[in-house]
Amino acid sequence: MNSAAVVKIRPTGAWRIGTDSGARDRVGLHYRSDALYSAVTLAFLRLGQLDEWLAATAQAPAAEVCFSSCFPFVNDLIYVTPPRTIWPPLSLSAKVRWKGARFVPLDVVDALLSGGSLDDALWGVDGASECLVPLGQYGPYRPAVRTAAAVDRAGTGLEPHAAACLEFVAGGGFWFAIVFATVEARTRWWDPLQTALRYLGDTGVGGERSRGWGRFEIAEVVEGALAPMLLPRASQLLAAAEAAQGGAPADSSYWLLSLYIPASGEPVRWDAGHYSLVTRGGRVESPQAPGALKKLQNMVAEGSVLVAAAPPRGRASNVAPDGFPHPVYRAGFAVAAPILAQPFVPAAVPVEPAPAEEVA
Repeated sequence: MNSAAVVKIRPTGAWRIGTDSGARDRVGLHYRSDALYSAVTLAFLRLGQLDEWLAATAQAPAAEVCFSSCFPFVNDLIYVTPPRTIWPPLSLSAKVRWKGARFVPLDVVDALLSGGSLDDALWGVDGASECLVPLGQYGPYRPAVRTAAAVDRAGTGLEPHAAACLEFVAGGGFWFAIVFATVEARTRWWDPLQTALRYLGDTGVGGERSRGWGRFEIAEVVEGALAPMLLPRASQLLAAAEAAQGGAPADSSYWLLSLYIPASGEPVRWDAGHYSLVTRGGRVESPQAPGALKKLQNMVAEGSVLVAAAPPRGRASNVAPDGFPHPVYRAGFAVAAPILAQPFVPAAVPVEPAPAEEVA
């Protein structure tokens, strides 16, 4: 299995994550993998390692380093976009609006893939964060709108404006995974990546960085194989099933934790699986021509479950406007965990939240 690191970052203030509509009074609820790659790439530009980084990622036949999207967490409750094969759980009662939960605790995903069930008396959906939470508790952040005013240098012009942001609760933050293609890639890039992340923590990511938004501290790093770290029980069941069958099946299921652009010739069965698409745009951040509109790019969204004969790889796409002085890459490298094609079905055991004092 590829080496991976799960990184928790704790914001030190508000964050502004743009939405697909670009509306300033709305804010995104997670920081997507293509935006994270762009931020790290800009950090390497400032650190003088841009050419080496692009050669190892966007310009390589197979990227040496891939990022998942950034998902929320609060204390020990780690959230993720759940696999579309198990969410929403249609077999449960309508007492809880399960479909309204965009983010679900990893423990719940692991349990559902392992044959567990949910008790609607113990769970609820926090509307502000769109997270499935233990009943009576809140999500890791709240959207808010903050106002400000720009004043010209002469002091005569005043331009009030407002922007939506995320305000985090105590113990709240984001986590993401870094996956290295080989041991050599980890040896080469792990230390530079830590430097780049510290740089981004000081300067911020997302919008309104001039106001101090988007800054963070690295709270925790855990290294290991990705799937066993995220889904310990489901990974054991998958390994047992493959051992009983004498190996992996011809087509396996992969749960996407990043945005994904298929590379040429990848053996993905688009007539199977459960997936959705998202259109990504945005503006170029470049010293040569800042603010130019990037070309739109359709990408497979997080939470999609792909059926393929091999793990999805993905690629980067050049989304620079026509005639732009240099390429502008949008990362569509796949970070995916193998899962059972159908959830394991033993005698179902209800999934209970952790005690309140552990996640409050």
